[in-house]
Amino acid sequence: MSILLHSARRVDARGEVDDAWLLLEGERITSTARGASTAPYADESIDLDGARMLPGFVDIHGHGGGAAAYDAGGEELERALAAHRPHGTTRQVVSLVANPLDELEGSLAGIAELSRRDPRVLGSHLEGPFLSPAHKGAHNPDFLIAPEPAAVDRLLAAADGTLRQITIAPELPGALDAIARFADAGVAVAVGHTDADADLVREAFARGARLLTHAFNAMRPIHHRAPGPVVAALDDERVVLELILDGTHVHPSVARMLFASAPGRVALVTDAMAAAASADGDYRLGSLDVEVRGGVARIAGTDTIAGSTLTQDTALRLAVHELGLSLVDAATALSLTPARALGLDARYGLLAAGHAADVVVLDDDDRVARVWAAGAEVNAS
Repeated sequence: MSILLHSARRVDARGEVDDAWLLLEGERITSTARGASTAPYADESIDLDGARMLPGFVDIHGHGGGAAAYDAGGEELERALAAHRPHGTTRQVVSLVANPLDELEGSLAGIAELSRRDPRVLGSHLEGPFLSPAHKGAHNPDFLIAPEPAAVDRLLAAADGTLRQITIAPELPGALDAIARFADAGVAVAVGHTDADADLVREAFARGARLLTHAFNAMRPIHHRAPGPVVAALDDERVVLELILDGTHVHPSVARMLFASAPGRVALVTDAMAAAASADGDYRLGSLDVEVRGGVARIAGTDTIAGSTLTQDTALRLAVHELGLSLVDAATALSLTPARALGLDARYGLLAAGHAADVVVLDDDDRVARVWAAGAEVNAS
């Protein structure tokens, strides 16, 4: 079935175009132009009446939503993923916290199976277990290990080609060799949860790392004599920096500085846990108890932030209304930049022929009004 979306303002990384139309056929955009008189026939024609349409959001780092956790697998994983789609997230990477290797192998195999039958699931992200105990964040320290070759091979085999991203602390024994091994296997390697200084992070980038996991969080801060991982990433044009834009993880003024320092290289991620698109309460993140109060998730009984309750539509509004970004720049950070970080920018992140039929329509208040993912409209939650 073909769907024509017309009479809209098209917004993506290339800019804004008024009176635009898109033709969706199956899971792809097959053509786009401007002017209603040039629009082709379609089985269904939808007049968007001047609304803005953006590429579907690509979340490369999340752990749950809708009171469900990605780590749980099975039906709960699918329910958690579905909770984000009415908020504009049309493609997702399933992030896993640190667990014993055999449990991670089982989770990776399950995600591989899911990604083969659901194109909206891009694969997996191992945020653990190769992390620094000094910056463990919301990861169980009992499950943190060094990236020995046997462990690396086991995880790659279990994912069977669907491991999209892995976070590694480069100071761990064997980490630099592991970064090169994962990069050679086509995995996007991120530096994160690390106590490494700027020089070691630069070496990690030289070995093939191309991402910084949730910039500023779980790493050394910027100091005028010790710049740390964030500045090392800013200095390297090849590197994309994740940012959790929820107003809690990073102050808006610092987030604004990051966008100004790395134009086109900031990927907005949720790092969401089960309470996203849900309510305050008591939850689990991996093996840890988490308390969510006032929309902020913390490890029970501590001040340690444990993921977020963010959805990507909220990140968009914060980017535009609090940081003062243009809608073009915000859309880029939610779609094309994260897709590029995984080497998928030829398929996702633009409203262009050949790209995925993933479309987000905004109302006048920058809230999500309608969503299409892989050519099918997403029902409101």
